[in-house]
Amino acid sequence: MSTSRADATAVPRIVVAVDGPSGSGKSSVSRAVAERLGLRYLDTGAMYRALAWWALEQGIDLDDGTTQPAVADLAPKLPLEISLDPVSVLVTVDGHDVTAAIREPRISGAVSAVATNLGVRPELVRRQREIAAGGGIVVEGRDITTVVAPDADVRVLLTADERARLARRALEVHGSDSDAAIEQTRDHVVRRDEQDSSVAAFTDAADGVTVLDSSALTFEETVDAVLDLVRVATSGAPATRDRT
Repeated sequence: MSTSRADATAVPRIVVAVDGPSGSGKSSVSRAVAERLGLRYLDTGAMYRALAWWALEQGIDLDDGTTQPAVADLAPKLPLEISLDPVSVLVTVDGHDVTAAIREPRISGAVSAVATNLGVRPELVRRQREIAAGGGIVVEGRDITTVVAPDADVRVLLTADERARLARRALEVHGSDSDAAIEQTRDHVVRRDEQDSSVAAFTDAADGVTVLDSSALTFEETVDAVLDLVRVATSGAPATRDRT
């Protein structure tokens, strides 16, 4: 049984920060935690994906390293609206619904060029901090516990072994976690993590960040583990499980 909706009234201003590599389950787990606690939800990765989509729409070649300044110049102008409802996630750019488009393979393959652009990150981090400052939110991404919300009430590095992460992403993208689907997914997942780790610390937990390894946990068990951390943070009660 989850410690869920009953706790919602006790945590109206809490900030929960969740980091993790590709396939760790941070998005789905964070959404579930936000829904059960009646909190807002911010997928920071969607913001980088939205900028990647807009840059491509503007005719900017993200594979050309010389276009980094152009993408950085574009970031402050990004006409982005992103819903904070964990049940109904909606991302629009300049009035266009791009919720599905930013999950397409062409964006998945291009987003690292935006996420690792040091001229882009300050602007998007600024927007993320403004949203998180209102409290009552679960924020997930790759540098949330260290850069965006280092003072969050709950900070979690959600991880899993490589095989589990590849299987989850293969199931999400290809609808199968067969060996063939996993191999199709491997390059994207491993390469993306390697590229992004050059600018965001999401592979090792900073001081005060709880590591939650979900390799052997079900989805519900992982959600419950995060809810348990929230309960501890808001009540001072001891944790009910070993999360490492």
